[in-house]
Amino acid sequence: MQISKLIVLTGPSGVGKGTLLSSLRQRHPELALSVSATTRSPRPGEIDGKNYFFIDHEKFQQMIENRELLEWAEYAGNFYGTPNLPVIENIKQGKSVILEIELQGARQIQKTFPDALRIFILPPSNTELERRLRKRGQDSEEAIAKRLKLATEELEAATEFDIRLVNDNLEDTLQNLEAILFNCRE
Repeated sequence: MQISKLIVLTGPSGVGKGTLLSSLRQRHPELALSVSATTRSPRPGEIDGKNYFFIDHEKFQQMIENRELLEWAEYAGNFYGTPNLPVIENIKQGKSVILEIELQGARQIQKTFPDALRIFILPPSNTELERRLRKRGQDSEEAIAKRLKLATEELEAATEFDIRLVNDNLEDTLQNLEAILFNCRE
């Protein structure tokens, strides 16, 4: 397997990063997934320690001050960050680690891990992105509007990344992602 030790996956909210990552991990359980910490409330079905470490603002601030985060960012009114210890330990064990993070965090990783493979997931269109956000049924109109505004800014940064993939068909996008990660283009 020819794979970067640290892989950064980013893109706007609703683009399908989580779905892609879940499918990729089912096919390739050898990939280590970094579990982020967040101050947001859990969504239905999310499990603390599996989907995220759900913590309060005070604990998050302590983690920043103690330099326990590889990267961190504020997104849509909540804080998200990558605890550094599990990532570093997985890399020391020879495992490849995937970070599913926001643009601010991805930019921080570029500075601290310049050899990381950075992948930006794009929606097929802004209309489709809005449809996906609404279909989730998890956000208020205000939150959806905020996420769409942020998406416009994030999409402008796509050219900063090593790889850009349009997620127009889950299976096709997943196969393209596998080809990139495992150098098995046919």
